[in-house]
Amino acid sequence: MTDRVIDLRHSLEKNGLIGDSAFKFGSPDEVMFVSGGPNSHLSKASIICGPSNLRVTIRQPSVDIIPPKETHSPLSGDIRLNSEKISFTANIEQWQHGSWYHSNSIKATNISDLLEQLKRWTPHKKFTTSPSEFAPYRPFWAGSFAYDMLQWTQPIELQNPPNEGELLAILWLVDKFVIHSKENDSFETFSMDTKWLSLVDKMLEVDLEVVEVPVQPENKFAEHSTHTDAEHSEIIESIKDGILEGQVYQVNFGRFWSGRLVEEPITIFHRLIKTNPAPFSNLIHAKDMGISIISSTPENLLKSQDGQIRTSPIKGTYENEIDATEAKKLRNQMIGDIKERSEHRMLVDLMRNDLSAVCEVGSVEIERFDVEAYAHVQHLVSHLKGKLLTKENGLTALNSMFPGGSITGCPRTMVCAVIDEIEKQPRSFWTGSAGWIDVHSGEGSWNILIRTIQAEQKDGKWFGKVGSGGGITIRSIAELEVRETYWKANALRAACGWNNEKESVKSKGELSIYPLDIEQNKNNAKGGRVNSFSQWKNSTDDCGVLLIDNLDSFTLNIAHSIAGIGYNVTILDGRGLQADELSDPTALCDILEILEPSHIIIGPGPGNPSDSLLSKAISTHALANQIDCPVLGICLGHQSIAEMENGTVIKSPNGAVHGTPVLCYHEQKGIFEGLSSPQSFTRYNSLTVNLDEDKSQLSILAKDENGEIMALQHNSLPIFSVQFHPESIGSPNGKKLLENFLAFNRMLE
Repeated sequence: MTDRVIDLRHSLEKNGLIGDSAFKFGSPDEVMFVSGGPNSHLSKASIICGPSNLRVTIRQPSVDIIPPKETHSPLSGDIRLNSEKISFTANIEQWQHGSWYHSNSIKATNISDLLEQLKRWTPHKKFTTSPSEFAPYRPFWAGSFAYDMLQWTQPIELQNPPNEGELLAILWLVDKFVIHSKENDSFETFSMDTKWLSLVDKMLEVDLEVVEVPVQPENKFAEHSTHTDAEHSEIIESIKDGILEGQVYQVNFGRFWSGRLVEEPITIFHRLIKTNPAPFSNLIHAKDMGISIISSTPENLLKSQDGQIRTSPIKGTYENEIDATEAKKLRNQMIGDIKERSEHRMLVDLMRNDLSAVCEVGSVEIERFDVEAYAHVQHLVSHLKGKLLTKENGLTALNSMFPGGSITGCPRTMVCAVIDEIEKQPRSFWTGSAGWIDVHSGEGSWNILIRTIQAEQKDGKWFGKVGSGGGITIRSIAELEVRETYWKANALRAACGWNNEKESVKSKGELSIYPLDIEQNKNNAKGGRVNSFSQWKNSTDDCGVLLIDNLDSFTLNIAHSIAGIGYNVTILDGRGLQADELSDPTALCDILEILEPSHIIIGPGPGNPSDSLLSKAISTHALANQIDCPVLGICLGHQSIAEMENGTVIKSPNGAVHGTPVLCYHEQKGIFEGLSSPQSFTRYNSLTVNLDEDKSQLSILAKDENGEIMALQHNSLPIFSVQFHPESIGSPNGKKLLENFLAFNRMLE
């Protein structure tokens, strides 16, 4: 079916409807979204955009605007936060007289701000007919954002930013396009230009000329890798050291191969979607800039439609084989692999958190959980959805979810800083996103640019760059992680002609989908609302539960769990300048008098209690009976409470555990009342606590099967703490534990 799209593209170009010969209708730039593989819930339709007359480009600002950050090591816990972002400039260009000319400029603070401002340049009128597939129904913007746009979506500044003037994003206003439906192999044409529309329809009245993939010429030019396998392995071990110190849970490290290309980008794209079909493939080509983004990616970042947002994170990878028996054996091994399942569970929890930032309480859920098999690899894939809040839309959702958690790691802000530190170069468009969006309705679709070639033309010659990587966890084995990076890159490197005789680049299978049982911890929707501290100040809501956010990627999952029980939640940052100021006893007392929380939850996060002065302050004053409400510490919060009451924080003697459910043995009292013992809860921790009960006012409530402390309770005050994460999908009765905590008032009962 992808061949039909290539045939269509060839006919459009031959008839002067796209490309160089389409100057009557617009620029020669090209944008295609190709849905490869068999017809499925993932792969339904492809889009070829017609010539555009308006585009937007964003380039890296000068060092005068964003000065370089002094060297520091987030992997060692030294992260420099900065939420006060300097605006970037987006240049609007018009196609006139055979060239692009600067027309206007936009100052924007983030991606959603940019898209919101583009409404004034975007026609509101709909096409005369509506697409039968999910696709735009009026003029829309299509293109790509580089990964490095995270400079405006994450509260960090890069130590290794792109060079001044490097392209960070390019979007075209599209008012003409053709859709190919896979279900019935049909074409639909849409355009505000009636002449272009009629010419395309006339062209489609005859059979399309079949285009064959040409024999691949020998590429005699050597490729170069940013890292040797030995260097790659060393970095993996350094990441694992950071995990053991509690700074990160999982880090996605990428390496790059680059070299000369001996074919045009469109030919490479045709070969790639033939040998490695994937549902979210794309070709983006800006001729005057000499850049092409060629992708056969299987991963969807988000789909926004009818007030709902969907995302399909991929994490967990095994090889695929052409032999069905062997492929099934590998598939079953992956399903039962603790490392792969833990890595996937962590990502699903992270993406639930990201959806919760823009979705109604109780609406975020997992629709399906599958193994998806591709030509070379098999993946674990979850499909999540949520109902957008009335104040949110696809524009704000894209900003909230960019860059995708599957290609950064967890906790996301920390690992984005770590990636910058260890990769030591910009990622450019690899692991960014390509897609389309209707800025008026917010509907759109965006992929994640894995399995991607970035091609650039210099002095008439094309050069390519391929990125590949994987999620490093405490269970990662360096040799296997390096090998997995090669699996993922092989099809791309082969399409570039950079064959390595030691590696098999033969296609091993076609896209197949194997449904699995869903692991889920769905929230109720009982009317509680979630506000940031700044939102609460501008609302009439009571504070409800005060939740301290310690830079974690699961905080909103906790918030939505509490709100689903029926309590309002106010989130206060636990790290940063404001948090440090609030850790002063007087300032803390003042803010608590203003908020009047019913309960306080000290949330999880990377690092140790010393990294959150506010968490330590709340722990100290609660233990001194100076806070007039129940307090619960989760993970880092648990460690903070223990450390402030004669406990010690140590590396977990049985090793770090991230994304893995463990059995907790307890006496069915306190926050465990009504829960059977042992009970399964998911852990995300490298550090744990020791406690001598004879020297502390805290008592041990629960331990795991190895005897590690999993929960504590104060002997006379309503202060509790748990090492595990009750909000995780791997904690099936975590909601009951939170309900038990919220049932406590001032004194223990």
